[in-house]
Amino acid sequence: MFRPIIEAMTPYVPGEQPRPGQHLIKLNTNENPYPPSPAVGKELAQIASGDLLRLYPQPRADAFISSAARTYRMPRRSILAGNGSDELLAMLFRATLGPGDRVAYAFPTYSLYDTLAAIQEATTIRVPFGRDFVLPVAKLAAARARVTIVCNPNSPSGTFTPVTTLASLTRMVQPRLLVIDEAYVDFAASTALQLVKSHPNLVVLRTLSKSFSLAGMRLGLAFASEPVIENLLKVKDSYNLSRVAVAAGVAALSDIRWMRRNVARVIRTRELAEKHLRKLGFEVPRSSANFVLARLAGRDLGRLASALRRKGVLVRHFDAPMLRDAIRISIGTPSEMSVLFKHLSVLVPRLSDSNGRLPFVNESYR
Repeated sequence: MFRPIIEAMTPYVPGEQPRPGQHLIKLNTNENPYPPSPAVGKELAQIASGDLLRLYPQPRADAFISSAARTYRMPRRSILAGNGSDELLAMLFRATLGPGDRVAYAFPTYSLYDTLAAIQEATTIRVPFGRDFVLPVAKLAAARARVTIVCNPNSPSGTFTPVTTLASLTRMVQPRLLVIDEAYVDFAASTALQLVKSHPNLVVLRTLSKSFSLAGMRLGLAFASEPVIENLLKVKDSYNLSRVAVAAGVAALSDIRWMRRNVARVIRTRELAEKHLRKLGFEVPRSSANFVLARLAGRDLGRLASALRRKGVLVRHFDAPMLRDAIRISIGTPSEMSVLFKHLSVLVPRLSDSNGRLPFVNESYR
């Protein structure tokens, strides 16, 4: 009934979603702990009470794209809207890769890339990161892949590759395509978005799931040269964004100040979390995202993740050779992070100083 590759492949597995009625602190899927702009709620209430839901939306989500063009100072013809950046990734793979075509990326990274490549029967060139998660630029360029992908900031490490390095990589792989997946870039110091204007082989992806607190709405944006957008449109679903999603996206982009305030709160908590994790003995790469990667060299932290879940806290553990000694922790509210560290203080060795006191127990995340 199905293609052999589909029968044989391992599907992408998202982080656990609590069932209705379960009371869990959710630090496993990199959602924003703060609500979206109140403008979003007002728009949703208005559209739900009107007569528009019986009509199809605009095929290209015109209002959302116009808002994105104003917000990011990019031409409308260089923007494509998607049902989350995941759909835009799927469109890119579908439009560019056939059986045997090469796609290259450093790993560990976002594992959906593996799944999308398998669906297309593409050949994956997975270049390993070192322990420091510095992007292996030369090896990626040497792969001469039809498509090269960089998740920046990277997931699950949270580490950031400088924009100047990405500009060099864009030139090194041309005329082949470079895709920069900037799902978490609003939590970082800079973006590669403006490189699109001068590099016709570059695609930059964004999502409103993280910084704009709209993971449940599924909104993404692709920025690229007009010829790239035109070809991606050929594989786009007819009406891939609902009227509700478009209204939410327009409202969110109209209130950038709200988003930036929430991002600043997340960053403050992230910096404290990194400090506290290091005091507990964890190795923590400097994060530019809304999560941190905490490692204990040589330890399988799957048991720690399971123990935290029994305490009511979800974190992400990846059962992969390069990540078994790590957990990825999404940044929650100060009170949620305090609960996490309360349990870590019991579950993780080397917690106390010479006097038996926890080094951070009286510090505030606020």
